[in-house]
Amino acid sequence: MKDTLTISGAAHTDRTHDSAVKHVTGRADYTDDIAQPEGTLHAYLGVSDVAHARLNGLDLTAVLAYPGVVGVLTAADVPGVNDISPTGQNDEPVFPTDLIQFHGQPLFAVVAETRDIARRAAALARIDCEVLPHALDPIAAQEAGYPHVTAPLKLERGDVEAGFAQAPHRISGRMHVGGQDHMYLEGQIAFAIPGEDDDIVVHCSTQHPSEAQHMVAHVLGVPSNAVVVDVRRMGGGFGGKESQMNLFCVVAAMAAKKWNRAVKIRPDRDQDMTATGKRHDFVIDYDVGFDETGRILAVGGTFAARCGFSADLSGPVTDRALFHADNAYFYPHVRLTSRPMKTNTVSNTAFRGFGGPQGVMAAERMIEEIAYATGQDPLDVRRINFYGGAGRDLTPYHQQVEDNILDRLVTDLEESSAYRQRRRDIVAHNAASKVLKKGIALTPVKFGISFTATWYNQAGALVHVYSDGSIHLNHGGTEMGQGLNTKVAQVVAEAFQVDFERIKITKTTTEKVPNTSATAASSGTDLNGMAALDAVEQIKARLLSFAAERWSVAPDAVRFVANQVHVGDEVLSFDAFIRQAYLARVQLSAAGFYKTPKIHWDRAKGQGRPFYYYAYGAACSEVTIDTLTGEYRVDRTDILHDVGRSLNPALDRGQVEGAFVQGMGWLTTEELWWDKAGRLRTHAPSTYKIPLASDRPRIFNVRLADWSENRELTIKRSKAVGEPPFMLGISVFEALSMAVASVADYRVCPRLDAPATPERVLMAVARLRRGD
Repeated sequence: MKDTLTISGAAHTDRTHDSAVKHVTGRADYTDDIAQPEGTLHAYLGVSDVAHARLNGLDLTAVLAYPGVVGVLTAADVPGVNDISPTGQNDEPVFPTDLIQFHGQPLFAVVAETRDIARRAAALARIDCEVLPHALDPIAAQEAGYPHVTAPLKLERGDVEAGFAQAPHRISGRMHVGGQDHMYLEGQIAFAIPGEDDDIVVHCSTQHPSEAQHMVAHVLGVPSNAVVVDVRRMGGGFGGKESQMNLFCVVAAMAAKKWNRAVKIRPDRDQDMTATGKRHDFVIDYDVGFDETGRILAVGGTFAARCGFSADLSGPVTDRALFHADNAYFYPHVRLTSRPMKTNTVSNTAFRGFGGPQGVMAAERMIEEIAYATGQDPLDVRRINFYGGAGRDLTPYHQQVEDNILDRLVTDLEESSAYRQRRRDIVAHNAASKVLKKGIALTPVKFGISFTATWYNQAGALVHVYSDGSIHLNHGGTEMGQGLNTKVAQVVAEAFQVDFERIKITKTTTEKVPNTSATAASSGTDLNGMAALDAVEQIKARLLSFAAERWSVAPDAVRFVANQVHVGDEVLSFDAFIRQAYLARVQLSAAGFYKTPKIHWDRAKGQGRPFYYYAYGAACSEVTIDTLTGEYRVDRTDILHDVGRSLNPALDRGQVEGAFVQGMGWLTTEELWWDKAGRLRTHAPSTYKIPLASDRPRIFNVRLADWSENRELTIKRSKAVGEPPFMLGISVFEALSMAVASVADYRVCPRLDAPATPERVLMAVARLRRGD
């Protein structure tokens, strides 16, 4: 008999984020909402006011004398190792001992009875230093002879010199791609509570609890089993809380153990912005050879990045920029090289896309150059260079593209957005309009899914089924608003065939699931969903064996159906069945585990399969610019994005919409600017412009490719959605470029740098009109 009963919140259905109501009513608890024990102290950072100097000494007399100050922490107070480098390169001290390396670098911490006291006292320090020359960007760093912060990567395939020699046409150029601040709503924060012996509990806002745990242990000089890190939720992360929380966690922990009192540290927004890393700025030198049809024959590229004073995650970030410098296009002969440059700026770090967006920008610039040089629609140049077919399916890192759906996806969007007709209409409009010019662009994205550090592609989960039939779910991923907990709970609900409401999703804690990977690289659901499913399947296997023996039926006669368990002809409620299993002493708890198959990577050779699969998408955006002011608006955007067989279409559409707007902001309004003294001047919402609600496209159509299904065995055949749609914002940048190019009758590539602020748009218009 076919089962017709259903459950609420199964996989592949829309379901509201489990904390949505809490978010909008203010009832969601964050780290700063945790009740403080009596005697809680507060820490605040004292920072440098120069970009590069020899540190001769700190005079903290006035700081210590300030009423309410309990003490200070400096490098001398570090009981273990004075380093919080996430890659173990020993180049990122908690507090420096002899060298200041960027403006705003934390030099000490004040610990006081209140946050206000600590903040005011920190400003009283006198810093004795000898100012040294500084370099703020990758070009200045190269000219000054600065080193790389980590070894560069080279990707090479084919014979590049021969490819260029055979190419009838060749164009080279340089592109500046700006950085981006994470601008999470909830800033960095850590709250440490000391325990007996070496024990300490740290509540913090982090995407990587295990790294925070190991860093605290490393700095305190204790084993990791003495440190517990708890994360209920974050108010946004975007990569800014993958490694950048290390400083705040260890400062809170050091102070808590030194004074044996709970300690909280929460920087002001401007200190948060000056003391933590950003998306990497890139200077990209590209060289492309192509034929009369626009087909690419050879590519060379050098990707120099502003990495900051230490390595942090710049190695894998700049690696991934090279991995995505092909985007959706096949390069017959290619050589790509990274230059991760040390600079006297804050150490840059992970950000949504993790270097991939900067690589995609290079690919799209070369497509744009070819289109203007050959007088073609850029979409036609894109199409002729798509991956596809034998001999045109190998990436620069020698991974075969096996799951390419871009041709179908782009064709679908091209038709649904009426791209061709609208482009003709826009060309006609621009010919008749002297001031307002329009542009349109349809851009694709191919994005690899997996951590390129292979060992991070693993996850654990813990599932308990209590004797009353309620279910407890814990996994190693962290919730930052993206709906990870909701999706994983949907997987568990469907596997047990129970209602979503039966499942309790608990905080991420290193006490329950050890050795967690960061919730990053768009892999949170892929990894943790599979780990949770593994735990459920272990429990179900025990339950099937129990039922088969208890009721003398074959295991395949036992079925979980909509809050019931059917055992042969007998039907039990899930609660009653679980009670029976408990009384029979069946283990109702399991630790699940998952590791991503098939992936491998040899960095020295620049070859391997770093990605399990690819996610695809495309966006068509239309803009209008004012050639007298440089101001512009986004008139319309149509998106078609591939998420495989979506676990939760409502959440996935939200991720696509948010990623697009964030990517659009990176390329249009969000500008990081340092003055000549090395001071970050865009250090607050008053000077750093993220997109507003009014900046979104006037018409915004977002669809998921519901015909897609992941060919690889991922969780329920879904695909990752966190990072890939970020690059769809490039369609806005390309549309702006077309609008600018119209003032010179589309004869010249405008070569806009990013972000394309109104000032840059205006200057580009003026440049083309002058014929420069």
